[in-house]
Amino acid sequence: MGEAEELQLQIMVQEDKEANASQHTKDVNQSPLPRSRNCMWWLQMALYAVFILFGQSVATLLGRLYFNNGGKSKWLATLVGLVGFPILIPYYFISPHKHPTTTVICTKQPSALKLTSVYVSLGLLVAANCYLYSVGLQYLPVSTYSLICASGLAFNAFFSYFINAQKFTAFIINSLVLLTISSILLVFQNDSEGSNEVSKGKYAIGFVCTILASAGSGLGLSLTQLCFQKVLKRETFSVVMDMIIYPCLVSTFAVLVGLFSSGEWKDLNREMNEFKKGKVSYLMILIWTTISWQVFKVGLVGLIFE
Repeated sequence: MGEAEELQLQIMVQEDKEANASQHTKDVNQSPLPRSRNCMWWLQMALYAVFILFGQSVATLLGRLYFNNGGKSKWLATLVGLVGFPILIPYYFISPHKHPTTTVICTKQPSALKLTSVYVSLGLLVAANCYLYSVGLQYLPVSTYSLICASGLAFNAFFSYFINAQKFTAFIINSLVLLTISSILLVFQNDSEGSNEVSKGKYAIGFVCTILASAGSGLGLSLTQLCFQKVLKRETFSVVMDMIIYPCLVSTFAVLVGLFSSGEWKDLNREMNEFKKGKVSYLMILIWTTISWQVFKVGLVGLIFE
């Protein structure tokens, strides 16, 4: 009888060990970041980062090429950065059900009036930022322009602190210090590149406009996050896409109004005919600038969602 009880006890201990091992395996398999997904996640992040770096760099260089060869329309330079947003629409049909939904704070849908106000406000802010960026690109060398644009990180941290309650970390503070020093040095820089012959007054205008655009860009990101938290209260794939496409639609319409109300559209045909590189180059620069900015936005959408 004692041997039978000892054998039963051994069987129970063995079953308990197997149950614990099974539970441990189940917990590992249900961890939020499995090993296979971890590898794919980093690969996606790298791809999206390449899209952002490649798209923004190419679009900036093409924009500078447009102004250097006879392009003068700031409204047109702004429009090509926005008008290509329909290229993002197919994202709605790329297996949206495979993308998980983040925690839903509230199931109640915001009213149409509230959504419209959000889209219009952000769209007008985007239009203003893009126009200021175009002014800065017209009057500044590419190197100076790119360094000033990097100050958007500092503005993003500033607005995130007050609007989104973002805490400052050692990495953020280090970035702010470096960007502040570089911006101060640019103020005292004597432009010796020779490729952008503008007066000191126009140089100052370009500098100020680029700073304001960077500030507006940082403000826009913080307001977008605030809208997700306070208005939309969910971050599904379709909602993220809506927050990209609808403001782009509003900003495109606003820039078109500016293009026609300013009268610059009347000179576009003459501008194309007098373009130093020829008509074909003129059109190709505008087309590839549009595509490059959309490559940038694809990377941006990917990073926002993932």
